[in-house]
Amino acid sequence: MTLHEHTQEDTAGHEHPSETSGSTRRLALVAVVNFLGFVIELTGGLLFGSVALISDALHMLFDMLAYAMAFGASYTAERFEGGEAWSYGLHRLEPIAAFLNGVLLIPMVGYIVWESYQRFLEPVAINPELTLVIATGGLLVNIGSVYVLQGGEMSLNERGAFYHLLGDAGGSVAVIVSTAAVAVFDLPIADPVAAVLIGLLVLASAGNVLRESTSILLERSPVSSEELRGELTTLDGVDQIEDLHVWQVCSQLTVATVRLTDTATTLEEQRTIQSQVHNHLTDLGIDHATVELVGYTDPDTEPVGTTNHSH
Repeated sequence: MTLHEHTQEDTAGHEHPSETSGSTRRLALVAVVNFLGFVIELTGGLLFGSVALISDALHMLFDMLAYAMAFGASYTAERFEGGEAWSYGLHRLEPIAAFLNGVLLIPMVGYIVWESYQRFLEPVAINPELTLVIATGGLLVNIGSVYVLQGGEMSLNERGAFYHLLGDAGGSVAVIVSTAAVAVFDLPIADPVAAVLIGLLVLASAGNVLRESTSILLERSPVSSEELRGELTTLDGVDQIEDLHVWQVCSQLTVATVRLTDTATTLEEQRTIQSQVHNHLTDLGIDHATVELVGYTDPDTEPVGTTNHSH
């Protein structure tokens, strides 16, 4: 049996994105702003009898908790130095926090629907003028928060916050419209209807966050493996892809391992092939890659240093 030589490019230490610190500050600012909005809307809802306003306030409260959790995860991961025992630090906290944020939204939807049902059975008179003032203030808070987060590439937690804020803004608009309907057309049922619509917005945002965070936690490939295999085999010197894995540690750190057979006859050609593969992976947004070249193999032989695994 012939031993087949293989070369493996040393994987460089990954650098955490410079945007992380700015992301952490933005999340903290949005959390504080939304807490103030929650206090104002809850007070107004209790004083003026609007279940839609109370629902929007609770939406803000859970969003504030979500931002606080996201901030804590981002802040901890940014400053944690675990050495060799924690090779990727604590960046896994980001998708975990995002997943918990999505889960926390679900019971809130249940409460909103239940409270709305009670208002269907027993409509409650509200103070439309003051409710409109409070709801408009809540909408301005949401717009300001969206302005803080928007622009540039957002982390998973920032995208989660962004979805929450869009839901909040839609909720505030629903409160304003329903309150106007109560004031102009004397339709008290509009208030609980608006609350149910807010609940649906919350459920949609929870679904987005849960889907994205679960994809990272279960290591779903962020790119099409089939397409990537095809692209890599078009590079000069690449014969075929023997093994390929791409996954994310967090939304800002993508990792890949590639094992391929090549047609190189010299060490210099192997290095050129490795460089081409690395450059292609970098262009796809992959931050940390290990590329292994095993050369040609006989059908009945196995390259040294490889490990078989089953899916």
